[in-house]
Amino acid sequence: MWDPKETIESVGLGKQDRKRSTRVADAIRIELSVLFLQKVRDQKLSDVTVSGVTVTDDLKSARIMYTVPGSEKQRKKVAEALKRATGFVRSHLAHVLNMRYTPSLKFIYDEKAEKVEEMERLFQEIATERNKNEGDS
Repeated sequence: MWDPKETIESVGLGKQDRKRSTRVADAIRIELSVLFLQKVRDQKLSDVTVSGVTVTDDLKSARIMYTVPGSEKQRKKVAEALKRATGFVRSHLAHVLNMRYTPSLKFIYDEKAEKVEEMERLFQEIATERNKNEGDS
């Protein structure tokens, strides 16, 4: 017998089984991306890209992973600016998310982008050396 509920879920339109902390993390990531792009006056924060957010299951704290282009000196300036802006960002999230408690925020620099760039550079060196060796034989 045909079951419409089964068909809807097989297509992916059924009930989403995502944890609340994951949904809150997604909402924070989206809101912070918009906030840093459009609403923050500090120029150091305009280049910040939110790469990921994890929220604890009790929704009390959030770890915000970010990247920023530039040197180590610029990253330190951005880290200080984020530390100073944490209160503003948290109050903005409290207003927008409309939750009973707003998670405490901890900004952490995401080093994955640098590691990926280094790996790509190494792979490129390997490919260049292989091409050079194949040309010699």
